Amino acid sequence: MTGMRTALRALAATAAALLAVTALSPTALAHPSEPRAPEEFVSLRSVDPTIVQEMRYTTAHTFMGERVDGYLQPVCVLTRPAARALHLAQRTLLRQGYTLKVYDCYRPQRAVDHFVRWAKDLDDQSMKDEFYPRVDKSRLFEDGYIAEKSGHSRGSTVDLTLVRLPALPTRPYRPGERLTPCFAPRGERFRDNSVDMGTGYDCFDTLSHTDDPRIAGAQRANRQFLKRTLAEVGFVNLPEEWWHFTYRPEPFPDTYFDFPVHRRSVAGH
Repeated sequence: MTGMRTALRALAATAAALLAVTALSPTALAHPSEPRAPEEFVSLRSVDPTIVQEMRYTTAHTFMGERVDGYLQPVCVLTRPAARALHLAQRTLLRQGYTLKVYDCYRPQRAVDHFVRWAKDLDDQSMKDEFYPRVDKSRLFEDGYIAEKSGHSRGSTVDLTLVRLPALPTRPYRPGERLTPCFAPRGERFRDNSVDMGTGYDCFDTLSHTDDPRIAGAQRANRQFLKRTLAEVGFVNLPEEWWHFTYRPEPFPDTYFDFPVHRRSVAGH
């Protein structure tokens, strides 16, 4: 129990540091007339406050180089079954010296629409050197990196990774800093506090395929550990993205929501 208490204290410190970092970005207010989430949606923090949240799309450190439409606060929103399943996985991981870290959870349709508009603007390639250095932007739709609908908008899909305890915070991204390919060696690419998965998050490259044979050793073991742990609680991995998992059965398999990512959307749930 002493080890568990130490891990929880470390996670609390990490969460506070991440909140301080995300607070540097302006936080928009959800207008009272905005749609709210159905009762089946919750804030992940209300189910498991120990899971680290690094909500990338509320920051400029995205493949578009800007905050994504619809992400008004750095809060992970999920359907209740998906959040509870992550809680079960987290309990297992904490005993083994790891924590989950989420990058993205529920994604409003307006955010997906933002991705589509950006992908069609072939002149905007400001983040190419990090996120898609070997992919021609004109092929993002054809190669499957961008689509007009996303499973995230149904509320049971999450992008996440593993962090070894004690968890240190990821350094803040500085807009305009020199970009390094997302598949560069761990010591060269953007310094994330997660275990080495072979690529960074949102890396538009075939090396991000979970079982790509070029990923070996500890990197492959880390991917399989994450996949196996989440499979045990009901999550299915998307083979093209080692970080992408969907809880099954989905409560809303055919509904794409558009309420904003904001605590107000799930207040009282």
